[in-house]
This record gives sequence, C-alpha cells and structure tokens, in this order.
Amino acid sequence: MTGSTPAPFNADDYRARMERAARSAADAGLAGLLVAPGPDMVWLTGYTPTAVTERLTVLVLTPGRDPVLVVPTLEAPDAERSPAASVLTLRDWTDAKDPYAVTAALLAANGRLGISDNTWAMHLLGLQRTLPGTSYAALTDALPMLRGVKDAAELDLLAAAGAAADQAFEEIRKVPFAGRRESGVGHDLADLLRRFGHSQVDFTIVGSGPNGANPHHEVGDRVIQPGDMVVLDFGGLKDGYGSDTTRTVHVGEPTEEERRVHDIVRAAQEAGFRAVRPGVACQEVDRAARAVITDAGYGEYFIHRTGHGIGVTTHEPPYMIEGEEQPLVPGMCFSVEPGIYLPGRFGVRIEDIVTVTGDGGRRLNNTTREMVIVD
Repeated sequence: MTGSTPAPFNADDYRARMERAARSAADAGLAGLLVAPGPDMVWLTGYTPTAVTERLTVLVLTPGRDPVLVVPTLEAPDAERSPAASVLTLRDWTDAKDPYAVTAALLAANGRLGISDNTWAMHLLGLQRTLPGTSYAALTDALPMLRGVKDAAELDLLAAAGAAADQAFEEIRKVPFAGRRESGVGHDLADLLRRFGHSQVDFTIVGSGPNGANPHHEVGDRVIQPGDMVVLDFGGLKDGYGSDTTRTVHVGEPTEEERRVHDIVRAAQEAGFRAVRPGVACQEVDRAARAVITDAGYGEYFIHRTGHGIGVTTHEPPYMIEGEEQPLVPGMCFSVEPGIYLPGRFGVRIEDIVTVTGDGGRRLNNTTREMVIVD
C-alpha cells in the first residue's frame, strides 16, 4: 500500500451533506427523503449497518427539521458510534413495535417523498400501507445529481483511487499472459488492487481474443494465446471511493488491423476527453467519442454508452449517453470509455476517469493509452 491514509469525513461534513440533500429535496418539490442502507446512506452519514436484514433502517430527511435515523433497537449501539451520530436523532424501535408507524410519524401524510433506489420493496410497501396518501420517487429520478458533484476532499480520494489502479496496471503489464487462463490474470489484478490500497475489488475483466468482444465478459477459463488482444477493465473502492480503468494490451506483435482499431479507439477516447468542459451536456461527450468511431466505419461495433459517474460506488449518475442533457459541472467525475467490439474476433476499450475542472477536464488515470505489448 502506498501513500498516507486521508483524514476521515467528520460530523460537520455529514451535517452539510444532509442539509444540502434536504434543500435539494425541497427544491425538487419533495416533502422529504427516505434513505435505506447503501451508498446514499454511506455518503450522507458514514453509517453502514453491520447486517442489512428485514428489519427497517432508514434515514429520514425533511426540509427544516433535524435528520432522524430510524434503527432497530438491537442495532442502535452501532448507529450511536457512527460518524454522523452527533448531528442526527436516533429513533430506535423494538421487534414489538411497528417500524412503519415509527417512521410515518416523521413524515407528511400526503407528501411526495424521494426514496433511495435500493430500498427493499417490503419497506416501501409497508410505508405505503401506513401512509396511503404519500407517493414516492426514486432518488436517481428525483435527485440524480445528489452525489454527482464532488468536493475537494472527495476529488482527492478519487484521484488516489485512480492512481492506485494505475499502479496495478503498471505491474500487471509485467506478468506473462500467454499460456495462462484469464481467471489467473484476473486474480493477479485483484491482488494488485488490494496491494495498492483497495479495500474492495468490484470487477476484474480480462477479455482475451474473441472474449474481448463482450464488454462485460469478466474472466473465464480461456487460455490466453500469442496474438490475442486482451481487454483489462478493473476497479473497486479505496478509502471509500471508486476506481475504474481499462487498457487493452496485445500478446506479442499486433496485426495492422489490430493497431488501426486500437488507434481509432484511442482517438475516440481523446475526443471524448477534449469535449469535457463546464456547461456542456453529458451527451456531447458521447457524441464526440462516437463520431470518431462512426467516421472510421466501426459505429455499429460501439455498443454501449461512453461513460458513467463514479464516487462512493463505481457506477452512478451522471451518464455520458445520447439524450442526457444534464450540463457538466466542475467536480463531476465520470468515465470516458469508448470501445470497438468485433464479434468472434477481438475488442478494444480504453477508459479513464475524468473530473470536470473550471475550464475543461482532468484525467484521474494516467497510464499510457498507446498499444502495450505483453508476453
């Protein structure tokens, strides 16, 4: 592991986030927010229950009122030790009580409420039964940018996660590929991410030869052969913030066509990055990258969006895709990852995490985007 461990977020940080979330809810016409255990709760409070069970745990944010965390009594001691405990009210309930009635007492009887995407259906239905006059909107729809704009401390954490992923790539390119199974290389990548400070590995895609034409192949038992193109896409969480990078390497010398396709993707990735600046719609990043690939005659083989946001999760809003008119704002972080996928033959993808600056963009991944030859 390299580098120093950053200072953790404190109660004041979480208070500011919860206040901002409540204001955003009011601006969106919502009577409040209901946040279940998951990434939104982690970002707002730093709290993760020891175990997520059928017992209701929910953070209630309402404009003009102090935040309340409703928790089962048996989990209250853990909640009291959470980073935001001093700036919110804990409301615990025993198994003999109705948790939906406890929560309903904190809500407007006829309000429209935002609710985190990963809330269990049984809990949403329980709230609807208790408060039949309420209606609900998923936070991704109602407040898609709730976590979208990162502050300076978050940007530092994302940059450190990106640098750690870069270190993993610099090491993996030194290992032998030919004659090994994809799963073996994937295991090495996961070990390297942990060595360089990741506490969680979310994915290690190793797509060799024809498997590289499947963007989400992950790993398999295929033995990597001399002459294979190999897509390496990997990331996870370091100090609570995400990494995600892709480089495509080649085992031995590539053919002229393979070099050409790689060069097209590299140019597309550069075009997408150059399109990043404040005020530009997310879709313009996709358009810029896609135009390069389409103009080169490979448009039908670019089969996914150009990018996705990243933060306390490795995939979140905003999305770089046609139709997304959300303007870019300084502090947003997202991937720029065009690709070309030739079925039955090979694939190429190049991906960096990019953050929006005051006058453009800054890459958080800085390994070479040139063709890398491996053994």
